[in-house]
Amino acid sequence: MRNAMIIDAKDNVVVAIEPIAKGDTVTYTCGGEEKSFTALEDVTIYHKLAARDIAKGEPVVKYGEHIGVAGADIRTGEHVHVHNVESHREALEAKE
Repeated sequence: MRNAMIIDAKDNVVVAIEPIAKGDTVTYTCGGEEKSFTALEDVTIYHKLAARDIAKGEPVVKYGEHIGVAGADIRTGEHVHVHNVESHREALEAKE
């Protein structure tokens, strides 16, 4: 049974659609294929988990958009939140 969702194939995080406990199997569908991994931490509904390993400094991608950069190495199944994601500012100035 699915307990997480992913919106875009570029995403490296999934969103919990119900509370997930450490050790639970996280299951979601991506591109018509069911995928799963083990949760390494308890996660509240609507919070994010890493769908794959994310290296420190790598963009965190949700809904196909960069939402920050990993402030530390994040392992598959870890909670992805303010404790391990740093904000980023994109260059908004017009390029000349």
